[in-house]
Amino acid sequence: MIAGPLLAVALALQQQPAPPPAPPDTGRPCRVVIDSIGHTYREITGANGEKSAHGGGGVLGHCEGTGSTISADSFAHYSALGRLDLIGRVQIRDTGMTLDARTASYFLRDERLEAHNNVVAVNRRTGSVLRGPNLLYWRAAKGIRDTVAMYATQRPTVEYRQNASGDTLSIEPYIIVGDRLRFKGDDRMWAGGKVTIDRSDFAARSDSMLLDQTTGFGVLVGKPSVEGRGRATTGETGKSYTLVGTRIELGLAQRDIRQVKALGKGKATGTDWVLTADTIDLRIADRLLQQTFAWGDSMRPHAISTLYTILSDSLAIDSPGEILTESRAFGSAFSTAKRDSLTPPKETDWITGDSLTIRFAQEQDSVTKRPRSRLRQLVSRGSPARALTHHPNQQANPKDTTKTGPSINYSRGHQITLAMLKDRIDRVTVAGKSDGVHLEPRPAVVADSLKRAGPSQPPAPPAPPPSASP
Repeated sequence: MIAGPLLAVALALQQQPAPPPAPPDTGRPCRVVIDSIGHTYREITGANGEKSAHGGGGVLGHCEGTGSTISADSFAHYSALGRLDLIGRVQIRDTGMTLDARTASYFLRDERLEAHNNVVAVNRRTGSVLRGPNLLYWRAAKGIRDTVAMYATQRPTVEYRQNASGDTLSIEPYIIVGDRLRFKGDDRMWAGGKVTIDRSDFAARSDSMLLDQTTGFGVLVGKPSVEGRGRATTGETGKSYTLVGTRIELGLAQRDIRQVKALGKGKATGTDWVLTADTIDLRIADRLLQQTFAWGDSMRPHAISTLYTILSDSLAIDSPGEILTESRAFGSAFSTAKRDSLTPPKETDWITGDSLTIRFAQEQDSVTKRPRSRLRQLVSRGSPARALTHHPNQQANPKDTTKTGPSINYSRGHQITLAMLKDRIDRVTVAGKSDGVHLEPRPAVVADSLKRAGPSQPPAPPAPPPSASP
């Protein structure tokens, strides 16, 4: 009894002869065949003679000659419009995606699907999942379009993954939210309007965003900011850096963010340091910051921490596993250092040259019991290199309480090396043609009024006035 309606529906949904089979990767137009209808089917002829078919009670169908399936509580097909409406618990299983929604309309002539209410779309190839109130989906079909495209509005959420064929490990996705999202194929994505990107080790904010896995490139514009959250050995995460700029570019490799670059008014902030420059380039591996590069003309790289500063034309910082090991500054490089936070400005040490190499040693912090980087050596090279250093006299005489101030050393040479010992300058070594001056403070004299004045003496009588002439 159901064979008649099923045949009628199949014929109604196929308005033209089927094309020859297409290769599997190019797709083919979906010619819907209804496989079963629950209990209701009828055809309606409008005033203009156009017919429509309606079915309810549960509908199952498929795209002829493909593995794509369709199901819903009910359907309506309008042949003149070439549109199939699906209502209630819509489920579409295509070769490249699955889609669930409350309602959907499928436009057969241009292979376009419009889904609404509680939309969930899953990309079967990459594992990405989109959730939102609506979705426009354009199928890839030979003779119509060669690439899948999607568009969603009203702040949809995407679990963005790029799983490759054969992956067995679950890769943590980036959670991307925006006022509107657009996709082309499996590897290009655009977002606009209060865009947020979050993962346990990474967060970003901007007005708009682009991700292109085909070229390994991404960009954030419109007050962009990026926060690296690192990965602690305990498994907990914390802020390891933030980066802002006029524009931020992302480098993508092996389905992960490996580079974050701020262009224009760049500012990177770490736990105890701040770096500003025209351009700041951060290199990331294993979810940790490994290297930092900075350069610029209008805004030269300037790094500031609690005890140290560096200013130069360009700067490179090595921090494998987010452990600071070495900094290299080039072009009119200048660095200052303090013994501690209480060091007065007049006792700040400085070193300058054409280039600076600053090396750090690792030790355990006595308070936090975690590894920390401590300044070990500064090397300046130039024509000439120069350094001004202060050497507290308490190192030579710990019992000295006169507080006369440190010795001052000014050196010039082809190369100057400052060796540090527990945040204090231990040695100054000058190589090549060199000169300089070393100043020792004058010992303080303790005034002793009794010893200096001697025994008490009566005041001398006043001199007599000159006598008058007789």
